Amino acid sequence: MACVKVEDFIMDLELEPIYLGENDKIDIETSDLNRPGLQFANFFDFFAKETSSRLQIIGQTEMTYLKTLDTNVCQERLDKFFDFNITCVIICRNMDAVPEMIEAAKKHNCPIFKSNMVTTSFMSKAIEYLNSLLAPSKTEHGELVDVYGVGIMIMGESGIGKSETALELIERGHRLVTDDVVEIKKVAENRLIGEAPESTRHFMEIRGIGIIDIRAMYGIGAVIKNKTIDMVISLEHWRKNFMYDRIGTNDDYINILGVEVPRLVIPVRPGRNLAIITEVAARNFRLKNMGYNAPLELAKRINGEIHD
Repeated sequence: MACVKVEDFIMDLELEPIYLGENDKIDIETSDLNRPGLQFANFFDFFAKETSSRLQIIGQTEMTYLKTLDTNVCQERLDKFFDFNITCVIICRNMDAVPEMIEAAKKHNCPIFKSNMVTTSFMSKAIEYLNSLLAPSKTEHGELVDVYGVGIMIMGESGIGKSETALELIERGHRLVTDDVVEIKKVAENRLIGEAPESTRHFMEIRGIGIIDIRAMYGIGAVIKNKTIDMVISLEHWRKNFMYDRIGTNDDYINILGVEVPRLVIPVRPGRNLAIITEVAARNFRLKNMGYNAPLELAKRINGEIHD
């Protein structure tokens, strides 16, 4: 279950309030939606808590039907409908609520909103919003940057150079999602979204300088609100005599919220430009997704020369 402030709910879904009720928050239990046409027709079988706890979406069909009902019948059915402890009602196509609906909503303290979107388009938007709101989540220490369209989370121990790497990437035209703290949500079976906490969004800490505002310093194009986490780069201090992967044939992954995310372990030592290495990693990731694998191409070329 998620609890969202009414004002945030209105802003996020671009709604107009018709009746707000007395509560300043809305409890969301599921991303499923319900169109109550059958309930307005007085069919309430199976309309138990599971269905009544969904957002109730009213389109042109449901509203047109309500307007055909006798006033007393309409009031009776809407009273019965709202008596199921409805979460909220959203009317699409910028239609107004019938007077009987407002009266019933006030009686049962249920908020009513309206949207100017067509019903199917609004339902798609609402489902995506609710899936994000209810998604499993966790917080990780690190940076999240958008490099050539690839969401890269940079991890490593404190002071190893994560923020400095992210800052140089911004200087090179890439975009910051968050510094130091990454809030991660699992929005689909194999899809993670990362964003910054609201309080620290667009800010970055650079040791020796302090807090800087990336949006104010580099412009709105240097920041992005959220991004998929496509790969992880783990920075670690260079370990002498350790056998690092020099060919790129060993695939490594990190499990985050049940999703296996590709990971590269990058050793840090003086003279290595981590921002350029991160850019190369992003380009290589995109090439692999397009079916090109440099180690395999090299192996084919060497094998070809041997057989020649």
